[in-house]
Amino acid sequence: MEKLQFLYKLNLIPSLLDEANWTEREEGIVKHHFEVLQGLLQDGKLILAGRTLNMDPSGMGIVILEVESEEEARELMENDPAVKEGIMEAALFPYRTALIRK
Repeated sequence: MEKLQFLYKLNLIPSLLDEANWTEREEGIVKHHFEVLQGLLQDGKLILAGRTLNMDPSGMGIVILEVESEEEARELMENDPAVKEGIMEAALFPYRTALIRK
């Protein structure tokens, strides 16, 4: 079966747009979020992950997955530590990579 691609967009909750509001809790969640993404990369499910560098309402992160189904993509997104712990909001989109640098 051909694998499907999905993109999920991440946005910090508004109170965390001000870096002064970050605590060790949020830092730990983001560290765990990154570790989970590294695991998805090793498992061959992650194509790309990154974020914009601005800390304002237009800032965002993206995660591009290649998985078996939309249900799997949604489960991965909902279990992302940053989403599950409520410091980021996420939205899932069907996606298809058209060009990629090798």
